[in-house]
Amino acid sequence: MKTIEITPQLLTGSLEIPPSKSVSHRAIIAAGLAKGESIISNVLMSLDMIATCDAMKALGASIEYHEELNKRYTLKIKGCDPLALKSETIECNESGSTLRFIIPILLLQPKPVIITGKGRLVTRPLKPYYQIFDEKGIQYEHLNKDQELPLRLEGTLTPGTYQIDGGVSSQFITGLLFMLPLLDGDSVIELTSKLESKPYLDITLNVLKAFGIEINQVDEQRFLINGNQTYTPCDYRVEGDFSQGAFWLVAGAIGETMNCYDLNLASHQGDKVIVDILKKMGGDIAIMADKLVVNKAKTHGIEIDVSQCPDLAPILAVLGSMSSGTTTIVNGERLRLKESDRLMSTADVLNKLGGNIEETTDGLVIHGVQGFTGGHVQSYNDHRIAMAVGIASICANGKIILDGADAVNKSYPHFWDDFKKSGGEWIGLNVGK
Repeated sequence: MKTIEITPQLLTGSLEIPPSKSVSHRAIIAAGLAKGESIISNVLMSLDMIATCDAMKALGASIEYHEELNKRYTLKIKGCDPLALKSETIECNESGSTLRFIIPILLLQPKPVIITGKGRLVTRPLKPYYQIFDEKGIQYEHLNKDQELPLRLEGTLTPGTYQIDGGVSSQFITGLLFMLPLLDGDSVIELTSKLESKPYLDITLNVLKAFGIEINQVDEQRFLINGNQTYTPCDYRVEGDFSQGAFWLVAGAIGETMNCYDLNLASHQGDKVIVDILKKMGGDIAIMADKLVVNKAKTHGIEIDVSQCPDLAPILAVLGSMSSGTTTIVNGERLRLKESDRLMSTADVLNKLGGNIEETTDGLVIHGVQGFTGGHVQSYNDHRIAMAVGIASICANGKIILDGADAVNKSYPHFWDDFKKSGGEWIGLNVGK
């Protein structure tokens, strides 16, 4: 893992925000299931995206990669219709989206398959799928009895009623929504608990619609899905990612002016709420035709419900630390199931840098401080913790040593390049190791 030394500097300038990881996963899978050739543009080939592309290629899709400007790629994807499993093992690396989206799709075909992964992914919960497997007669076996992966699956899913817990992760529902339209009969998804992260499901429905798939959402608990549908190939551009843009918006609020391009406020992304949160905290943010402009401002604490935007929590903790009063993050239980226990890791890392954060069962209580100190911290192999430390360094009075800085490769491989482009200063301490 890469260790870097960050010398505190104010960040300022203009950045084109990376494309949405959530949208990219979904567009690549939909294109991979289509009957024909699709063009998916503005894709960032992070480790998570490579995992999804490899999974679809293992199912028979062909993908050509064309590098464009600013490290973006255009993908020419020929769909795998009909499915033809080409590998006995699907490697999901550390991508929870790849894992939970691909499992139901694999059960469209009869061959046994082993799904595996790395890091904390091997322990992240899959219980909602096990209940379905038991009901539908799918055989499954944990090849390591102490963890969820590797997981061996055999069997095919059939049309019918699928009851699933909506409170663990919307990724399970998205996985079913990809698969059920391809069955030879109609199906129903019934949620047995309140849906969490609804905006992610809105992204799914929007992408499915773009590829010609119709889903009838009766209400927030019930979806009707006609069978015998066909994914229609299309040209699709992935929009900018608000969860990544949030780091630079906060950089502007606690540092110097930042101009952030390619953030579409009409997006279905739930993380666009960062704009409203900044405003409520007293931030100075201007919405222009082609960009968001954030200027330094005196911000103050508020209560923030992250149930629909959990990925924002680490950078909101940085913003809360630099705000007057107390910022409270609530309804973030699921943060403990991310790449790290993100409530613990956020509090631990920022407290070691001079923050004053209390961890609660489902959130954080963040007391404003005058600034961060220097120090030696680790990323917990969590991309959002690594990026939060980078932005926190703006307000540090000493150098920060960060272990595991390359965790950003999971979603934003050139984050540290953009950090330097914006005036940041860092050096690697163990290059070549």
